[in-house]
Amino acid sequence: MKKKYFYTMLFSAACLTAAMTSCSLDETDYVDIEKNNYMNDASEAEIVLLGVYQAGISDGAYSMNLSFYLNMGTDCEQVEGSTTENWRIVPTNAYPTTQADIQDTWEALYTGIYRANDFLERLSVKMNSFESDDDKNLAAIYLAEARSLRALYYFELVRRFGNIPLMTSTAMADQHPSTFVQVDPVKVYEFIEADLKYAVETLPYATEDEYRSSNDFRFSKGAAMGLLAKVYATWAGYPVQDELKWEQAANIAGQLIKSGKHDLLADYEDLWYNTCNGIWDPTESLIEISFYSPTASASSDPVGRIGRWNGVRTSQIAGVRGRCAANEKVVHAFVLDWRDEDGIGVETDNTGTVTAYHYEPEAGTPGYDCRRPLSIANFQYDEDGKKLYARGSSDTDETARNNDVDPNKRQKEKQNYTPAKWDIEKYVQPANALINDDKSNVNWYVLRYADVLLLYAEALNEWKGGPTDEAYSAVNKVRRRAYNDTNHDLAPGMDQEAFREAVRKERKYELAFEGHRRMDLVRWGIYYETIQETYNKQMNWWPDANYVVYQYTEKGKHELCPIPQRDMDLCKQFKQNPKW
Repeated sequence: MKKKYFYTMLFSAACLTAAMTSCSLDETDYVDIEKNNYMNDASEAEIVLLGVYQAGISDGAYSMNLSFYLNMGTDCEQVEGSTTENWRIVPTNAYPTTQADIQDTWEALYTGIYRANDFLERLSVKMNSFESDDDKNLAAIYLAEARSLRALYYFELVRRFGNIPLMTSTAMADQHPSTFVQVDPVKVYEFIEADLKYAVETLPYATEDEYRSSNDFRFSKGAAMGLLAKVYATWAGYPVQDELKWEQAANIAGQLIKSGKHDLLADYEDLWYNTCNGIWDPTESLIEISFYSPTASASSDPVGRIGRWNGVRTSQIAGVRGRCAANEKVVHAFVLDWRDEDGIGVETDNTGTVTAYHYEPEAGTPGYDCRRPLSIANFQYDEDGKKLYARGSSDTDETARNNDVDPNKRQKEKQNYTPAKWDIEKYVQPANALINDDKSNVNWYVLRYADVLLLYAEALNEWKGGPTDEAYSAVNKVRRRAYNDTNHDLAPGMDQEAFREAVRKERKYELAFEGHRRMDLVRWGIYYETIQETYNKQMNWWPDANYVVYQYTEKGKHELCPIPQRDMDLCKQFKQNPKW
């Protein structure tokens, strides 16, 4: 959010440490008194609520780790380079339990939970003295927003760390670390479910909000419903595998779809223009993290790293634009698989001589998947903003494009393809530009309506033992936008397994590089197997290809992050995740 929150927390419940003992009793009492004197009406409560939102903007949260950094190491995305040095250690699964990035994410999420708990406890008491009905109605909405945020933060924790402590009140932060215990993930999911059900009942749809003066980038009924569907689908998968949750996932996603309150944007590219320019459009955006700062000069500014790490490579021009390092690369086996869908590549005769090139079409060309050229950049930008298709090459554009599809040329350069959705040079307008090598004002989609459509289709197929008409309709709606025709609808008559694979493939294409793939592979129970399969594809493509994550990924280990070592040392009753 774009407002400052009112007070700073004295300690982080995420650490589960006795760090608060470094504060004197006078300091603690003073802050408690200040907080007790605040939130006397809805406007004051809203300022504090924005502090709960702001917990999601740190590097440990969606600025970096929860958006792209912890989600690399799949069949679609990997970190650049051929070593595990420096920032490469986490995306290659080579990191230890003491890794600071893992601790940062754990801490950021528990900080958000503490703030949500504190807000809920204080507003629940304060709202009883609110004089106007409008303030009371707003307070109810704010409570639902805080519970939605708490559910989101817990969802990220439980699906990434597994057995975690459940902090349900601020008073629990006063306990000695040795008293903390982990709970069964089912208990966490039940807690998340209760929060989101409350939010669904309380929040208005984004387009029907009569109380909040602005609901930009704020939780709505549709956002809570969509998140609950995703929670159920994850609950149904590995490691909990409660398959009864498929029915609940289908039901809540179906309610959202049938409400007609959300839809797909007509133009897929508008999604990336909007998120690169801070444009709020709740048509398809359900949960979106907003980053904005005019200067990025203060550590508290809500800027992110979106587009700098995971965008198109761009050199710095002093006073004009910042550098895009493009440290996230596209796994080339993914490029080849996706191109095969539309026959992109080359034709050869029986001697292996290239006889025809089938180029990547321009985005929006009917009959071709418009998402591919909008998702994968086979180019970088030079000093004049011109696209260079062959990195460092002086080839003409036509020659470069020939090399791009030729399976025998410039293989090394093909490892430098990057995500294109957050193309700062292309999309960011001057009003939203931030001249900085590390930070950007580009937003991050946590949940889009397209994700809900595909979850709905998946859940129906799993619940019913095969695809229904509604399941086909949901997937085909996504595909029709992608191809701009109806000729690419899924083939009718699929059995459960065939439809399952079709949905999984569609999720890979529609949501490429948006932070979902690794979590999908984990909940499907195929993360390790997919890494092995991708390695073989990479080697078949080019024996010198880099795919370092293959060397370090272990089955039964890297489906979860480790419990941070600092917390293991302090919380004596904790048990570490398997193989860590």
